[in-house]
Amino acid sequence: FYDWLIRITLPEKEFKNELIDVAGFQVGQNVLDFGVGTATLSILIKRKYPMTTVIGIDVDPKILKIAERKIQKKNLEIDLVKYDGLEIPLKDNSLDKVVSSLVFHHLLLAQKKTAFSEIYRVLKINGKLHVADWGKPSNFFMRLLAYPFQLFDGYKNTKDNINGKLPEIMQEAGFRNVTVLKKYNTVFGTLQLFEATKQMTSNINFSLN
Repeated sequence: FYDWLIRITLPEKEFKNELIDVAGFQVGQNVLDFGVGTATLSILIKRKYPMTTVIGIDVDPKILKIAERKIQKKNLEIDLVKYDGLEIPLKDNSLDKVVSSLVFHHLLLAQKKTAFSEIYRVLKINGKLHVADWGKPSNFFMRLLAYPFQLFDGYKNTKDNINGKLPEIMQEAGFRNVTVLKKYNTVFGTLQLFEATKQMTSNINFSLN
């Protein structure tokens, strides 16, 4: 039902393929799909870049079983891991890329901070985080559309996204070059593609162009 709902209400194929394209995966890279859900994004990545290692984590064991069935039907090799919501079960500096689609608006502020800190830990230096999620509405009409969405999904969870705070939270976790690459106006508000980099330097370069 979730897959069907997203497919008919959002430009899912467009924004997920765009997320994959801007991530620029390379042969042999290790990629984490944070909040893998039903594995739609992981499947797209693996089919387009079969020589990458794709790992999906999620807190919901039921949804991981759904993801596993989808992956098996596609005859793909994607590792699925149960996540406790606190510590990502991977080594420090072990990933080249982390991607995430429509996950962070479900999390409370403290959970967002924990997740971004853990993602920062497991990324290699110069590794990149690519996120598709709700952001600050691009106009008044988009703000109106976001109100019922907030009521449905929980105001405390979504307010940081809608108030445009996601880049700041990423920066607090240590990420640099935090950028909004693209915006999509949808029936639920403004969907944004974020990019952030784990760097050695502490210089901040923050762009919302």
